[in-house]
Amino acid sequence: MKRVVVTGIGAVTPIGNTAPDFWESLKNGKNGIGTISRFDVSESKYKLAAEVKDFDPLCCMDKLTAKKLDRFTQFALASATEAMADSGLVVEENIAPEEMAVYYGSGIGGFETFGDSYRMMLEKGPRRVSPLFIPKMISNIAAGNIAIKFNAQGACVSMTTACATGTTCIGEGYRAVLHGYATAAICGGSEAAITPLAVAGFGSCMALSASEDVNTASLPFDKRRGGFVMGEGAGALILEEYEHAKARGAKIYAEVCGYGSTCDAHHVTAPDERAIASAKAIKDAMADLVDVPAEKIYINAHGTGTALNDTTETYAIRNALGETDAQKVHISSTKSMTGHMLGAAGAVEAIAAIYAMNHSLVPPTINLMEQDEKCDLHYTPNVAEAVELDAVLSTSLGFGGHNACIAFKKYKG
Repeated sequence: MKRVVVTGIGAVTPIGNTAPDFWESLKNGKNGIGTISRFDVSESKYKLAAEVKDFDPLCCMDKLTAKKLDRFTQFALASATEAMADSGLVVEENIAPEEMAVYYGSGIGGFETFGDSYRMMLEKGPRRVSPLFIPKMISNIAAGNIAIKFNAQGACVSMTTACATGTTCIGEGYRAVLHGYATAAICGGSEAAITPLAVAGFGSCMALSASEDVNTASLPFDKRRGGFVMGEGAGALILEEYEHAKARGAKIYAEVCGYGSTCDAHHVTAPDERAIASAKAIKDAMADLVDVPAEKIYINAHGTGTALNDTTETYAIRNALGETDAQKVHISSTKSMTGHMLGAAGAVEAIAAIYAMNHSLVPPTINLMEQDEKCDLHYTPNVAEAVELDAVLSTSLGFGGHNACIAFKKYKG
């Protein structure tokens, strides 16, 4: 069996438009939530979101290319460009095109393009709908554009598992490299769905926080919580076969050591409160961590700030680890700072977990002032904690009952 390592990372987030800037904000507990600026919210019940700030698509593409791409694909290309540069992989120089794969998804795809194009059709007729509408909107197009940019001619797969998308794409990319179907893979997820229609839709699902106070809006594991805050952005990880990475002298962030993927098969939006399938995803990801003490493990929780998710995830962690070890692991929800980045969340949170391990610092769950009695594990309230970590996990739970968990361990050669 091959070994798989992480050799590059890239991120576009509400608290930093590069991976290092993202980590700097995380460790300092920066809140990325604010009043929505991209459209008028005066008539909306939901006024807050975690928007990406000061993003310039010209960081990695020309003006003409940027005009042809939805915002979610712009984010995706920015994250992948950073990750590839960070990795030092150059297709046709140190890796063959057919050995380079892409596993990159989106929970929703080009929702902004969809809304704009539909309005155009209603106002001016079907002949005014742009020929770019479909290739800007479809959710696989971020993966396709990444493959084109880097001449990655291996598998190009875009999976959608709602809010678990980023984690699923990393996990499936890991399996592809592990079993020899690719030598390296660009993995992750992107989302840019802070639009009037998406906000209205998630609000109608009773999923969003209606708070107008940025410090009481995204409250994972807090008994005051009232729903999630929408975020946006992208995350990319370069997964590479270990011997290939070692031979070229690559910098190695972590070793991927496990992946779990299950479905509650229970309800279209609500998690199964018994946490059977979600616990199995965590347990499967941890299969190779039997010798790692629980106190040296960090879990970046899905932690959305919705009533059912947070209690169910607490039960899942307890069911997966057992009561004693569940009390020892370090846990936090970085969604308290970034909001819920939907299809990008798992990728960005995997990056957060890897940084935490390499910097021996668990990022906080900010604004956790009144911890729910049912969420009785150690969720690192308000301030980052210095902890020596040997392994980290990132968990994701999506609409449709999708559960995914990815595990990394410290690279030791």
